[in-house]
Order: sequence, then C-alpha cells, then structure tokens
Amino acid sequence: MGGMLADQVAIITGSGRGVGREAALMMAEHGAKVVVSDRDEGPAHEVAAAIRTKGGEALVYTGDVTAADFAKGILDATVAAYGRLDILVNNAGYTSDALIHKMTDEQFQAMLDIHLIAPFRLIREAAPYMRDAAKKEIEQGIVHHRKIVNVSSVAGISGNVGQANYSSAKAGMVGLTKTVAKEWAGFNINSNAVAFGFIDTRLTQPKELGETVEGVAVGIPEKVRNLFIDKIPQKRAGDPKEAAAGIFYLASPLSNYVNGQVLHINGGTYT
Repeated sequence: MGGMLADQVAIITGSGRGVGREAALMMAEHGAKVVVSDRDEGPAHEVAAAIRTKGGEALVYTGDVTAADFAKGILDATVAAYGRLDILVNNAGYTSDALIHKMTDEQFQAMLDIHLIAPFRLIREAAPYMRDAAKKEIEQGIVHHRKIVNVSSVAGISGNVGQANYSSAKAGMVGLTKTVAKEWAGFNINSNAVAFGFIDTRLTQPKELGETVEGVAVGIPEKVRNLFIDKIPQKRAGDPKEAAAGIFYLASPLSNYVNGQVLHINGGTYT
C-alpha cells in the first residue's frame, strides 16, 4: 500500500479498540506495517484482519504492557517479522478512579505502571532500532525520521478530580516525552505527545453500561458525563478517529520538525 508511511513499521499499544484501533487502521491505510498490540486477542486479531482485508500488513502481539518482559517481547517479534521499527505509539491504558483520601497504593501504582513505566521500558527497548539505527544512517548521509508518540491527557496538564493517579502518570508521560526529544532529536527521532480531552471511548462511556478493564469498572456516571460534555466549547465529545488523526500527524512526515511538543485534542477545553 502506498502513502505517507509506505514501508514503515509501527507498533501501537492498546490498538485493539478505540483510539488505538483507529490509529492502526489509519497508518495501515497510508502504507505502514502495523504491529497491533492489545491484552485481548480477539479485538487485536479483528483489527489485523481489517488491515489485511484492505491489502495492508499487520502483526498481532498480545500481552500485558506492564509485564517486565513485554517490551523485549514485542520488539523482538517486530524486528523478526519486519526487520525495523519506525514508529512507536504508547497508547495502552485505562483509569482507576478514587478521591485522594480514598485511593489505595495499589490504585496509584497501577496507573504509573501502565501509563509511565511501560512506555519508558518500550522506548528504552526500542533504542537499538531507533537511536542506534539512526546513528548508522547519519554516518552514511541518510536522513530518515522515526517517531515516538505518547498518549497523555488533559488530566496530565490540568489535573482532574478523582484521578490523582492517572493525572500524575499522564503528567509524567509529558516529562518523558520532552526528555526523549532532547536526548534523541539529533538522531532524527521526533518524540511528541497528544493530550486528549473528552474522547468517546469505553473509558468515557456511561458507567451504567457496566464495562470493566482489569476488573475495574470504567466509564463516567451519565449525569456527570453530560456535565463534562456541556463544558466543552465544541459541545460534544471527540470521535476516536479525530483523536487518532492527531497521532497520525505526529507519526507522519508532516511533523518532521515538530519535537518535544504536546498536541491538545480537546475541543477547546483547557481547564
């Protein structure tokens, strides 16, 4: 498949559903070979099948991104299949909400593990295929941009009631993003983040629907959900495709001179 990402290889964690799914489909449509990664095999294989149906290439890698051996496993599988890595999207995550005085150590640590420690491990594990590969290219006079896109949140910028754990982890992801940009920009590696506002996914659907992730109920009570949406200047939740478009932009050649930035995708919400 031709396109802006022709022959590039992209890992997208949490790409079995929601924004990650739309990002995987979008990148594949523009020619990328996509490693679809999710905890759940069913959704991951469905996304891969959708990519292949349209003539694209996809590899499925399932597992828990917080596992100590996950980063090495997915990088080994990617390189064994495609021989390279051009794009890394750290998207996997969920929420586990509680007010600070009721939040457990386990709840706080769980959000750090999935939203901050897992991305750090993946970036570190990717170094030989991004940073080191770029060094060799530069010595040969080759300029090839590689992209790291980390998914943060408005909560990581402004905080959010009931989400001290999630907000802290997402704020840490911004710091990680900017540090990688400073360390790796000289190797033609662009490290940026998206900060999503209210995007219509299972994490923001009405809690009354009873959806759970990792045994934790997710979603927002419908009355509260409606109050949030009413405060958005555009007066609606964002669509997963709109959110994925921001990831695509930062993964594409369109952003080759964008580094260490946080792209807000929130319908105008800044508080």
